Amino acid sequence: MSKINNRDIRCSFCGISKNDAQMLIAGDGAHICDRCVTQAGEILAEELKQRKSKSLQTTLKLVRPMEIKQHLDQYVIGQDDAKKVISVSVYNHYKRLNQKVDKDEIEIEKSNLIIVGETGTGKTLLAKTVAKILNVPFCIVDATVLTEAGYVGEDVESILTRLLQAADYDVAAAERGIIYIDEIDKIARKSDNPSITRDVSGEGVQQALLKILEGTNVNVPPQGGRKHPDQKMISVNTSNILFICGGAFDGIQKKIANRLRTQTVGYKMKEDDEEIDLTNLYKYITPQDLKNFGLIPELIGRLPVLTYLNPLDKGTLLNILTEPKNALVKQYMKLFQYEGVELVFDKDVYGFIVDKAWEFKLGARGLRSICEAIMLDAMFEIPTTKDEDGDKVLHINLEYAKKKFAKSDIKKLQVA
Repeated sequence: MSKINNRDIRCSFCGISKNDAQMLIAGDGAHICDRCVTQAGEILAEELKQRKSKSLQTTLKLVRPMEIKQHLDQYVIGQDDAKKVISVSVYNHYKRLNQKVDKDEIEIEKSNLIIVGETGTGKTLLAKTVAKILNVPFCIVDATVLTEAGYVGEDVESILTRLLQAADYDVAAAERGIIYIDEIDKIARKSDNPSITRDVSGEGVQQALLKILEGTNVNVPPQGGRKHPDQKMISVNTSNILFICGGAFDGIQKKIANRLRTQTVGYKMKEDDEEIDLTNLYKYITPQDLKNFGLIPELIGRLPVLTYLNPLDKGTLLNILTEPKNALVKQYMKLFQYEGVELVFDKDVYGFIVDKAWEFKLGARGLRSICEAIMLDAMFEIPTTKDEDGDKVLHINLEYAKKKFAKSDIKKLQVA
């Protein structure tokens, strides 16, 4: 039997001869060239991407606004207005993802939102709690580390890197996710007057955020950090990513007060003017106040939904201490339960903790600081002494709480 000539061996798909191909892979009675292998791989990858997209479309489960709010109610006390706004925005985000856009159909625009509230009122807690109920990728990023491209700090694209990491680098899933940008007020423009120095962590960052918030294709470095010319980038489309921004905007109350003319004490400007709640000026906030604070109009326009968080009063602080599913008191009881010790608080201890937190003006975070000061000695000693014969119940009364609090240095933080 004569030998088969190389010219007679051809690719079974495209017919190219062995001499004209870089490589010809032999199979059972058939051959395939390197170009057909590459083309087949591209076709397979595109088909798998389309199937994955269809799978995401069909498996996305709508969570109704009332269900989202009920979930938030288990962990966050009060703030009903903000909860409703967040619930509706997230629900509309789900509906937008499920929308099949035809030529004549109305396309739903995404409703990015911004939350304003004092420190310790629960902005970040709301975002973290929402993340527990979502079946889309969710991440929380901090605006304070962002700078303009080319300066020390992180590029704006790094916020998309966090979302990719939350989605296990599944680009299709990340493009349907939600990003919470915390401390958005820290990138406010420092002054309305132009300066010879660049505001690299202020207005420049706001300008860099514009296209990302609105929707564009962004080349994202997979591991974060700065971009390098030889680095492989991941392209992410932000058109379907919902952005939620939060910030304390410390000092914006004065701008709201000036707009409302509350300095005219003793009488109303007009007969039909409503009474103004001076203890909670955040409820009167408008986009104009954000502009006066230092956010550029283009950024405000891309955050069309604006809501606020109410300041915490003593009653709310008491509820935060005891009622939520992960209430601070319940956390300490769980910690001592691991040591086989039952922790019991007298009710007047709760009042003492709330009074001190109110004096510190740190919101809900002040509760944790005071509890730590009171419980520190017990948490230090009990793991060592628990095996000794003794009482397995730790009873915290008012006298014990005052004694331990007086020993701590935290009392020096008290605001005059």
